[in-house]
Amino acid sequence: MSEFSSLIRSVPDFPKPGILFRDVTPVLSNPQAFAQVTAALSARVKAVGATHLVGIESRGFIFGVPVAHTLGLPFVPVRKPGKLPCAKRRVEYALEYGTDAVEMHADALSAGDRVVVVDDLLATGGTAEAACRLVEESGASVAAVLVVIELAALGGVARLAPRAVHALLRY
Repeated sequence: MSEFSSLIRSVPDFPKPGILFRDVTPVLSNPQAFAQVTAALSARVKAVGATHLVGIESRGFIFGVPVAHTLGLPFVPVRKPGKLPCAKRRVEYALEYGTDAVEMHADALSAGDRVVVVDDLLATGGTAEAACRLVEESGASVAAVLVVIELAALGGVARLAPRAVHALLRY
């Protein structure tokens, strides 16, 4: 992970003062590092016996699609409201100020499916928890939540308990 971890850029005061943003986009510019991340994510997905991969908009798509393709698994997008054209499930979740929501096609998962939820970063866990609720409301189970980066001090893992959470890097 050394090549990949050295590419994570720390951006102070983004998106607002006091926040230290961990930017994964330099990994996307480096084919070797991106391949390293994809291989590490794929190994984790395979280890938990997943049947489906759910990616959270939008960077969860960037990391999830190549993993799903590599392992021959279906990929299911979880999107912001109004982006999916067919019947969908919706889960709202609390933000610091207000609420947000995510949606997934209602027919994307079924009972018995073992799902790994993928995103680039886990902070407070609100969006990941909402995605897990979408999976579970469909009758499927969450085999694991998998992220490239976990910001441990923000408590996202605790919010997702008892679901298993795996991060390639922790800050």
